[in-house]
Amino acid sequence: MHLSTLLSFLLAFIKCFFFNVFCLESEFSLKGDYLLGGLFALHEVQHATPLSSPEAIQCFRYTFSKSGYQMFQVMRFAIEEINNSTTLLPNISLGYEIFDHCSETKNFPSVFSFISKNNSIKPKEKLNNYQPKVIALTGPYGSTSTITVAPLITMDVIPLVNYGASSYALSNKLQYPSFIRTIPSNKNLIEMIIHIIRWFGWNWVAFLGSQDDYSEDGLRIFNKYISNTGICLAYQENFSQKANYSQTLKKIDMLNINVIVVFAIPQYASKIIKAAIANNIQDKVWIASETWAMNQQLPREPGIGKIGTVIGITERLLSLPGFDDFIYKERVNINAYSAESDIQSENNKCGQYCDCCTSLTAEEIINENPTFSFAIYAAIYTIAHALHDVLQCDMNVCNKNITVKPYMLLEQMKRLDFPLNGRQVKYDDNGDPTISFAVVLWNTETNPPRFEMVGTYDTYPEVTFTINNSRLLWHNNGSVPFSNCSVECKEGFSREPDGYHSCCFLCKKCPRNSYVNYSWNPYTCSPCAESEWSEEGSTTCKKRSVVYLEVTEIPSIIVMVSATCLIILLIAIFCLFAHNYNTPVVKSAGGGMCFLMMTCLIMSTISVFFFFGMPSSVFCLLRNVAFAFFFTVFLSCMAVRSFQIVCIFKMAAKFPTIYSLWVKHNGQWLFVGFFSVIHLFSCILWMTVSTPKPSRDSSTFKDLTILSCEMGNTATVSVVLFIGWFLGFLCLLFSYMGRDLPKNYNEAKSITFSLILYNVSWIVYFTAYLILKSKYIQLVNAMAQLSSIYGILFSYFIPKSYIIVFQPQKNTAAYFQTSIQNYTQTISRT
Repeated sequence: MHLSTLLSFLLAFIKCFFFNVFCLESEFSLKGDYLLGGLFALHEVQHATPLSSPEAIQCFRYTFSKSGYQMFQVMRFAIEEINNSTTLLPNISLGYEIFDHCSETKNFPSVFSFISKNNSIKPKEKLNNYQPKVIALTGPYGSTSTITVAPLITMDVIPLVNYGASSYALSNKLQYPSFIRTIPSNKNLIEMIIHIIRWFGWNWVAFLGSQDDYSEDGLRIFNKYISNTGICLAYQENFSQKANYSQTLKKIDMLNINVIVVFAIPQYASKIIKAAIANNIQDKVWIASETWAMNQQLPREPGIGKIGTVIGITERLLSLPGFDDFIYKERVNINAYSAESDIQSENNKCGQYCDCCTSLTAEEIINENPTFSFAIYAAIYTIAHALHDVLQCDMNVCNKNITVKPYMLLEQMKRLDFPLNGRQVKYDDNGDPTISFAVVLWNTETNPPRFEMVGTYDTYPEVTFTINNSRLLWHNNGSVPFSNCSVECKEGFSREPDGYHSCCFLCKKCPRNSYVNYSWNPYTCSPCAESEWSEEGSTTCKKRSVVYLEVTEIPSIIVMVSATCLIILLIAIFCLFAHNYNTPVVKSAGGGMCFLMMTCLIMSTISVFFFFGMPSSVFCLLRNVAFAFFFTVFLSCMAVRSFQIVCIFKMAAKFPTIYSLWVKHNGQWLFVGFFSVIHLFSCILWMTVSTPKPSRDSSTFKDLTILSCEMGNTATVSVVLFIGWFLGFLCLLFSYMGRDLPKNYNEAKSITFSLILYNVSWIVYFTAYLILKSKYIQLVNAMAQLSSIYGILFSYFIPKSYIIVFQPQKNTAAYFQTSIQNYTQTISRT
């Protein structure tokens, strides 16, 4: 009885002893000069149960993770490789303690073990005196797990070189001063996803994740970084444990979202993909974050090909030379020892326990998801290179007299820059590494399925991003899938918002003289500048041609020559009249007043020259106001001249007193002076209220800007024109009253003809002004002025000049006296 009991105890002791030796010494721990810590999820807690009291978790009771075990072996391989190196740490050996970290909320014993000194923890210990069990550690896997344990580790400035936590919050050095990672952060991963979305022109996407730090951090960054990119987040959801995946996927399908970003840990990503297969969700583009981009089981799911195209983002995969041989060697040793010791007994729970570890074949470990292999490898080598620098190692020996503190390694890690398997290992100020992403396509048509690299994104030595479109075999006959809320507007159409999202819009054709600039503001048809023009539906404006009545044009030359000839004629007649000032013809023409009349006509003619050339304020003033004033003074002279002849022959006898006052007070000059002053004030009012000034007509012709002069205020212009037209009416009235005067004094026909020509000319001009819109309307204006002056010249002054020059016998007092006597006899008979 006692013998059997003793034998049973010895057997249990031997089994427990050998299990500890095997697990802790061969797999979970290794003695060395410096100890490193490792946290790996060999088991996964799928659904953690909330507890009301503390409880230490037993990881072996949960689902075994082949991927976690493979990562575990990568650390062991890296340390063995470093210990075998004769150059990195030549006379130094590294040891390790590795713990199964299966839960972020219940795995604290391992962390306490790492940071303890002689099995005790002194939080307020000075860094120079503090020497924890490990000098650095790597892990754990996952952002939530890392954020949970990191404060305990970084509190003592122990380097935490992480291989599997990408939350951007960990880049905050104030909160996590000794955190360094060898994988890109979520910020880099989200930037890569946005690069892919923009590369293919998508803007209508969904974002699915899980309720953990990893997904929530990714969603927050995604929302931040898509602003001003034209990408709209049409649907977002972070799934809980009891989420309804089917309902969510049907909503996405109903919203016509064809690009779905799945930013979740593998457990949730697997549920989403399986739900898509079960609910017959077809022809989507699935963008996989690096946590599940290289998942080995999902591509083998039946029906995976129907859901569409899966594009994964992962770190550029690098092989680890010698790793396969290391696994094969370890499997041989484990299998040999397992057969002898039978350590897989479920009742053996001493030490770190892994009942499934020995059952794995070398091929199963080697073929597991390699996404984080290089990250773990780089983490161990980062610690080793930092220790190399602290110990002042050369190619042959390290200085063992230096007492190594964890914070010393941290200082050296910030300065590291070394090549590793063709990749440069270096860290920025936030402890984040250089980026080397690969875009992989899930080719599920082959058996077994393959991951084909179709694109890359690197930040060292320079930023490069490229995708080989020819290698992407899309699910819809090879063409890039469409995932936009609205079809892109045609060229020259602006977007008119349609709903909440900026990606949803209607297309509106830009009207004439406007354009849409898609790079600046695709939602607005911006007006062209005054000096530009555009057709309907334009994206740019063209320069307008600026036109005006140029001096060198043939019509301009003809008018200016005509004006010059007119001035010469007027000057010649002026001189002729001056030379014959005391003759009856000159006196009947007005005597001294006719010189004022001709001067006004000369000044009016000179204003014609200001219609040609580039319009300016002075030109506009002289061409319009000058003509209006001087020609109106001329009309006042013509009106008083007509009235004076009637007054002499008809009113002198009937109203001798009035006639006497008219002659005594120089009534004709008072009349001219009065209307001249009135008109001068009206012109001053015109210039004061709204001075004629250059104008640019850009509305008449689509591609031309016509330079001319605007007349100014309509009311003041009307007053000026009314005075002129009123005097013209008086001329016609007085000339009609004197139609039966002696021939030498009868100017009714000449005045009537000239005023009819004057009125017709301006009627033609104003009609053309209303109908014709071109630079030549100014030419018509100049011709109207000239025709008015020419009419007066040839009907009034030329006949009198002709008599002076060619019929001097009629330019005598006797001849004029005879005409008066004949008129008197005729009147007396009647």
